[in-house]
Parts: sequence; C-alpha cells; structure tokens
Amino acid sequence: MTELVRVAALSGYIETMQGLGLDPRPLLKEQGLSADLLVNPEQLIPARAAIRLLERSAAESGCPTLGLRMAEGRALANLGASSLLIAHQPTLRHALTALQEFRARINSTLVLHLEDIGQETVLHEDFALRRPEPVRQSSDLALGVLMRLCTEVLGSDWSPRLVCFSHQAPPAAELPIFSRMFRCPLQFDNEINGIVLRQADLDRPNQRADDQLARHARQLLDTVMSPTDRTVTQDVDQLIRLLMPAGRASIQNCAASMGMTVRTLQRLLDADGTSFTALLNEARMQLATQYLANPRMRITDIAGMLGYSSIGAFSRWHSQVFGKPARARRC
Repeated sequence: MTELVRVAALSGYIETMQGLGLDPRPLLKEQGLSADLLVNPEQLIPARAAIRLLERSAAESGCPTLGLRMAEGRALANLGASSLLIAHQPTLRHALTALQEFRARINSTLVLHLEDIGQETVLHEDFALRRPEPVRQSSDLALGVLMRLCTEVLGSDWSPRLVCFSHQAPPAAELPIFSRMFRCPLQFDNEINGIVLRQADLDRPNQRADDQLARHARQLLDTVMSPTDRTVTQDVDQLIRLLMPAGRASIQNCAASMGMTVRTLQRLLDADGTSFTALLNEARMQLATQYLANPRMRITDIAGMLGYSSIGAFSRWHSQVFGKPARARRC
C-alpha cells in the first residue's frame, strides 16, 4: 500500500519558510515536490516526501519549532471535505470518531489512539510507516492540528490537563509558541506525543453542533468519497503521477506499491488493453502540456516534475513526441 498524504498536510509551509527568511523551492525540489504542486490541497503526495521535507527544512533553517509554526496557522477546514462533518458532531468523542473514520483519506500514515486512564483520556498519534523516519516536526504539527480540533469543538476557553512530547525541551526562546498553542503544562522527553484531557471533556456538548449540517456533510462524503470500482489501469495511472516527480515512476515501484509482481501487473494491464509504458507516456504528455502552459514554471523544473534527471533527456523526449522543442511550444 502506498503511503500517501494530502498536499494540505503542508499548508502554510511556504509562508512559514519565507517568514524565516529562506527560499523553500530548493528543499521542495530535493524531495521531488514543487511550489506549484502545493496549490491543490487535495492532491496526494508520498508521505515520506512531506515528512523528510519538514525535517530537512527545520535543520536548514535552524528552527526546531517549524511544525508548530505551521500548526499555528491551521484551521479545521484544512482537513478537507470531512471537516464539516467533524465540526458539527455533538461531542468531541463523536468528532474524533469521525476523524478516525476518514483518517486514511487525510493522512494514511497517521493513527489516532484514545486511551482512558482513570478520570483522564490520552489522545496520542503515531506514524505508521513501513520504515522508520525522524518525525519530530510532523509529530509537533499533527499534535498542534489535533489541539486545534479539540478547541474548535470544546471552545476557546478549554485547555487540556497536559501535553506530552517525546523530544527534548526546545531552547527557552522557542517555548512561547508551545504556550500559545497548548495553554497548559508541558512535559518533554515523554514516551508519547499526546494530549491529556479530562475524560468528561470527551462528552461535553459541542455548542456549534448542527445535526442537519452533519447529516448533509455525511451525504456529500458518502457520494463523493465512497469506494468505487477502480481498474488496475486507473490505479497505475494515479501511482505514476504520484511517483513521477521523485523519479520513481517505474513499473517495479508501482507493482511493489500495489502488492504484486511486475509480471502480474503487466498481465493485468494487458487485459485492460494498455501497458505501463503507454500510461507513463500519456501521463507525461498531459502534464507537459499543462505545465508548459504555466509561464511561472521553468522548463528545468518541468523536466524534474516529469521524472527526468536532465533537461537534455526531457528535451529529446519532448521533440520526439510533439515534433518540436519544449521552448518552441511557449512561443
């Protein structure tokens, strides 16, 4: 199964980096991403690319609170189509259940746990990655977003009992952002990243709840996001577009992501009357046309977005397919 996350997971990244005085474009490119790719919040991207981007950016900027700075600007709406349903649940417990239900469509690698301990409940989130990755910035971001959700449901006057972090305490100069975000005692070097709240808070009425709006949101989600019969060709086409910017759009990687052998994937594509090479070429043709129509995108960047390691290789492919150089299509 491919580890995917919505582009919305990086909402506020560019603005935060610019606020720190850094150009985010080289760091995005390093992870096979681009500023143009971040325009569509519903676009799916490899989760590892997003996680590594935040860690590299924090190191490059020397800012250990990058994830929290991004969380400060978040709203519940950043959760996408499910945000309306979550916001209008009758209690926080119902809202968290709705979040768990749609978590795979928001971030397939982040798992929310609720653990009751006496009169308290611990909300903690873990990244379920096939291979371990440093996730400090992503964990802080996820915890900040979870705090925003709780506050949205329980009201701005609510605060948790305690918030725990598995990493060390930041420098004293960085502590104010933790205080602004969580408004409660903090504990560092803990075993988990989590929010400790009174168990009764889970069942406090949500003053903003609207049953009619919640039913309407549920109907929309059932219509738009319900599983549909997808062909292997459609799945491969989506994987190609996800893996291409990182230069990983190969039949071997697609087959591995789908849990099958290359030979099995070739046979299934043959049955659909197509091939991996044809799908890859079609995706590149469509995206090349789309990208070249955007005057803000440099041809060098377009070559990278289409999985080419050099502009020369991209130019040769473009001339062969379209009968003219890429630059000529912009004249």
